[in-house]
Amino acid sequence: MTGSVSFQEEIATSITGAVAYRIRHASHDLHGKPTEATGLVIAPAAPGENRKVMSWAHGTTGLGDAGSPSAQPDPAGELTLYFTPGSETSIDYGIPGLQAFIDDGWVVVATDYQGLGAPGVHQYTVNRTNGIDAVTIVKAAREMSVGAGSKFGVIGWSQGGGSAAATVELDPADYGDLEIVGAVCMSPGVPSIALKLPGLGSALGGKDIPPDGHLFMILAGMAAAFPESLSLDDVFTAAGRRVFEQGWNVQPVHHLSDTLGRAYKHEGQVMAVDATKIEAWMKAFNDASAAQRKPIAPVLVQIDRQMDDGPCPVPWQLGYIDAIEALGGDITSTSYPNDDHFSLPQSAVGEARDWLAAKF
Repeated sequence: MTGSVSFQEEIATSITGAVAYRIRHASHDLHGKPTEATGLVIAPAAPGENRKVMSWAHGTTGLGDAGSPSAQPDPAGELTLYFTPGSETSIDYGIPGLQAFIDDGWVVVATDYQGLGAPGVHQYTVNRTNGIDAVTIVKAAREMSVGAGSKFGVIGWSQGGGSAAATVELDPADYGDLEIVGAVCMSPGVPSIALKLPGLGSALGGKDIPPDGHLFMILAGMAAAFPESLSLDDVFTAAGRRVFEQGWNVQPVHHLSDTLGRAYKHEGQVMAVDATKIEAWMKAFNDASAAQRKPIAPVLVQIDRQMDDGPCPVPWQLGYIDAIEALGGDITSTSYPNDDHFSLPQSAVGEARDWLAAKF
């Protein structure tokens, strides 16, 4: 059954007044195919009932187990960034504002997503699959003795911003007895929007594509989600296939990107799109993405405005807002002019928490 917990273990946490668990639970992908996902459940240590629940949807970490946030040192802690001076981590992990959520009596869940700590290639940026995992872990928490209520909100960043966007566009059966009150999308990555704007869309049409690690992973994730219609041979050269096959499960995002860059330098192009297959890929991008249905709950978008061309460029974020407005959704936004993509979560999480709390 979706959300059913198959494994749980209590783990140490640096958050005061909290108890934390690493779990594995049943989920499914956008096609309804059964999957498993790992993740974290963190709750106040004191007994409680009907607590507000926040589901954290993390940003890009990788395509396999090397990118599993819950497997990192002290995973049930505040957000730790790869790009922080002196950082000793290979990925971004942890939850921004976690101590404040616990102090306010929330239960916090944090999915790793399918494939990051569980079998299979991660369906990277397949918003709907990632969003389903952010919902099914709430169901899992309700099986545990942590006092999780049936109402929840989602906060996601970057890849997770797209995941959060999808959590308010799922099928009724995906929610079950849960009620989602809102989704906060920090610098959201929504592939169908990116396709329509300069950057990702134009790169997909090229014959000799520079080795951008995120694009490489997006293509791999889409092929994992749509194996009947897509093949990596449509988009990767032999060199690209070798980098993928040898690295997807053992190299997190930045390591994989560096390996890809070296292969390109020494062996030539690693990505080459078969133009005859473009239509199938475009359909998959749309089917995988958020911004396809009117959201069933309010959405807040938090935009990093320090630079327009970050990992999720500002035009992509504004394009998502435009798409939801066109669908008639309840969407608002806040700009953070002094924050780049990586400083945004800690700067914006206070607003996100207050905004969600008001929706319960």
